[in-house]
Amino acid sequence: MRVLVVTIVHHPEDARILHRQIAALRERGHQIEYAAPFTAYGVTPRPGIEGVDLPRAAGRDRRAALRAARKLLAERGPEADVVLLHDPELLLAVPGAMRRWRRGGRAPVTVWDVHEDTAAALVMKRWVPGVLRPPLRLGVRAAERLAERHLRLLLAEDAYQARFRHVQPVVPNFATVPPLPPEPPCDDRVVYLGRLSRARGVLDMIETARLLGPAVRVEVIGEANPDVRDALTQAHREGVLRWYGFLPNNRALARLSGALAGLSLLHDQPNYRHSRPTKVVEYMAHGVPVVTTPTPLASELVERHGCGLVVPYEDPAAAAEAVRRLRGDPELRARAARQGREVALAGLNWRVRAAEFAALLERWVKEADAGMHAASGSVPKSDAALVG
Repeated sequence: MRVLVVTIVHHPEDARILHRQIAALRERGHQIEYAAPFTAYGVTPRPGIEGVDLPRAAGRDRRAALRAARKLLAERGPEADVVLLHDPELLLAVPGAMRRWRRGGRAPVTVWDVHEDTAAALVMKRWVPGVLRPPLRLGVRAAERLAERHLRLLLAEDAYQARFRHVQPVVPNFATVPPLPPEPPCDDRVVYLGRLSRARGVLDMIETARLLGPAVRVEVIGEANPDVRDALTQAHREGVLRWYGFLPNNRALARLSGALAGLSLLHDQPNYRHSRPTKVVEYMAHGVPVVTTPTPLASELVERHGCGLVVPYEDPAAAAEAVRRLRGDPELRARAARQGREVALAGLNWRVRAAEFAALLERWVKEADAGMHAASGSVPKSDAALVG
């Protein structure tokens, strides 16, 4: 297949897009054209992937990015077997492109990968005026219903099913569990991996690092939202923590193994109540004990399998105390590390699901081709030998 993958929001090296889905498709020999904001994020396409540079959609003005995406979809969509969309914003670009596809006589299978609860996430976007959030939520729900009628959907979480009328396939954010056993957890290094924002607990993490003091080094890996960059930069300069900024996936994951604990200090926000934090699964996969706030899916995972500790929301003192407890109890942290990795290996491993994801897209293309040939009365080439 030829697959056109499109995002105007995510980092081009997003783990779900590049390191899971695109990697799974390439392993099965499919050709990838990847349209993403490469220049805006200061990266270049990976070797073997045809890259197309798009503007980044950020803040209130997303018109330039949407115009570029609409033009790309209209022109390059008919050349693809599958168009895989990764942002809800791109739903605004699809109708115009589809009209052009129909005039040209060939429409690709178009798939929206639903990463989050978009309507719930609106309350966390500081650039959206409060008065606009209720009507925007209604608009998002209407767009989701329309997308279900006209597109194929993939969901990142089972909990997202409630937003749609029909059962949709789920492609969860599992981790690629390393085949070799990780280093045992140390007693002087804590890690965080992921996007950095107020709602993701970055200010709580800075205060937690202050409370831990120099005996425990806190390493923070990820891109930061503009409103927290100054606080992170200042904490880094003062030696409170070490902020690496964004690192390529392989380098970021390499920093996890051997850590005393992995932090997930998400706030109690609607969008987080239905999602399993990918960072928690990554910590488990790399044998790192988890310290998490009680978001439902994260706390259920950690408490059921004994792979870490749960602390209250927005409570740096409790987070620091949980780290100290793991530091002072080698048996506890070794058990949490071992049990977390065993669970990830058995039931949260992307290696097991990668082929299922690629096979699903392949099946949809075959079904679309069969429907097109049936409508035209022709016989697919692959089936011609079966016809007498």
